[in-house]
Amino acid sequence: MTADDTGSGTADEREPSEVAAREGAAQQDGAVRDTGAGEQPGAEADDETAPDPIALRLEQLILGAERRYTPFQAARSAGVSVELATRFWRAMGFADIGQAKALTEADVLALRRLSGLVEAGLLSEPMAIQVARSTGQTTARLADWQIDSFLEGLTEPQETGMTRTEIAYPLVELLLPELEEFLVYVYRRQLAAATGRVVQAADDVEMVDRRLAVGFADLVSFTRLTRRLEEEELGELVEAFETTAADLVAAHGGRLIKTLGDEVLYAADDAGIAAEIGLRLIETLTNDETMPELRVGIAFGTVTTRMGDVFGTTVNLASRLTSIAPKNAVLVDGAFAEELSRTGEAPVSEAEAAEAAAAAEKEGEEPPSYRFALQPMWQRPVRGLGVVEPWLLSRRG
Repeated sequence: MTADDTGSGTADEREPSEVAAREGAAQQDGAVRDTGAGEQPGAEADDETAPDPIALRLEQLILGAERRYTPFQAARSAGVSVELATRFWRAMGFADIGQAKALTEADVLALRRLSGLVEAGLLSEPMAIQVARSTGQTTARLADWQIDSFLEGLTEPQETGMTRTEIAYPLVELLLPELEEFLVYVYRRQLAAATGRVVQAADDVEMVDRRLAVGFADLVSFTRLTRRLEEEELGELVEAFETTAADLVAAHGGRLIKTLGDEVLYAADDAGIAAEIGLRLIETLTNDETMPELRVGIAFGTVTTRMGDVFGTTVNLASRLTSIAPKNAVLVDGAFAEELSRTGEAPVSEAEAAEAAAAAEKEGEEPPSYRFALQPMWQRPVRGLGVVEPWLLSRRG
């Protein structure tokens, strides 16, 4: 969709004859471009520009409906302006499609739902745009992954004369309803977990700006590896790293925020959980001969969350700590060390631990049991954050 098609007046003010003329001209010129994510096939003006019939059948199978509307017609049917429809469309990650007849009833229904939430006062217009953008970004990555890593392998031609697309059609027909139901199930589970975390916040401020432990895990010398490994080997290494990290983060109660190839970002409400994840990552990858060394940096403090991502000084500090951490080691900031001490996960110092053990023995009690040890490192300046005193985190005993 494109807002430029509205002309000097609003979409609803234009004469039907003008609309029809513009639509006809757009279709004759082959106005639609195939431009990557969310693309729609071009206008069907002639045999050279017409989309592949099998591709159209696949599209119809997946979308569940035929192309019926131009963007203007879809906006009019949904009762919204072309400008707002265009903003929703772009926010979902789809390319402008001129005035080609490429939209379906599902597109109209989506516009009605989003605009209805705004009209009912449940969402502001900027929030509705955010909903469209966050959903689009998340599902775009999911769709790309499933096509690249899933369908590509399953649709390897088995019979002479059959194309990958011809094999894909019956496969998609069988898998689509199952994957759709599974997607809804996982979404509801994740929504329930996220809602549970939010309602446990102490006050309204913490619902947006919360105190979290944030950790980065970064593969050492990854740039050098990219020059040495073949593309397929590099892809397998990255996938193995991301899979291992995602499994460990989830298993120990953290949340994987995002992966960046050679780096993962995770968060946890509890410092002890974040510490356990960081050390487990080091231990697991150290025992894997195919993996390079790893650095982990963790910081604790106020974090702003937006669209599933985290921002703020705490995140920046965790990133800086990762860059200066020794190989196969976890480096944490002072606030994180204090939080571990406050919760009894680690002693402030070994001297304090010895004193506590001696006092407990004198009273005939069990000495305190600590999971982690903290060793202060030299203070050093960190770009953009001033002087920090990092601590080396390890297991105790």
